[in-house]
Amino acid sequence: MRIHVPILVCVAFGICTDAAQAKTPDCSGRWPTNMAFVEVKNAGVAKNEEIDFRLTKTVRLTSERIGKDLFRQVYLVTFIRKEGPPLQVLTISDASSDECSMGSVRVFVVSQELGSQPQAPH
Repeated sequence: MRIHVPILVCVAFGICTDAAQAKTPDCSGRWPTNMAFVEVKNAGVAKNEEIDFRLTKTVRLTSERIGKDLFRQVYLVTFIRKEGPPLQVLTISDASSDECSMGSVRVFVVSQELGSQPQAPH
């Protein structure tokens, strides 16, 4: 599966906008989130009892049209552990207006964040 340059640029520089994604499918909280947890659980990175699923947050970072009704989407999923640091996962998957699961989901565990956090304007 090829990752398109606009998605990588958007994710790398944090310039994803809602306006560019307004008419694309929103799969937040469903397919990417569930598949992300299945993958981290199968890899032994997390267990059900370690995660407070009520606090799980899924944010679409970008969505790029790759076909007539087919979009490649990148989500950041943050699982909150009952103890310890949050577990952040990036997912890349394809979705249509009818179906979030238009193929497999690629899952990447974010192991370390470098640099400083952006500050809110004063």
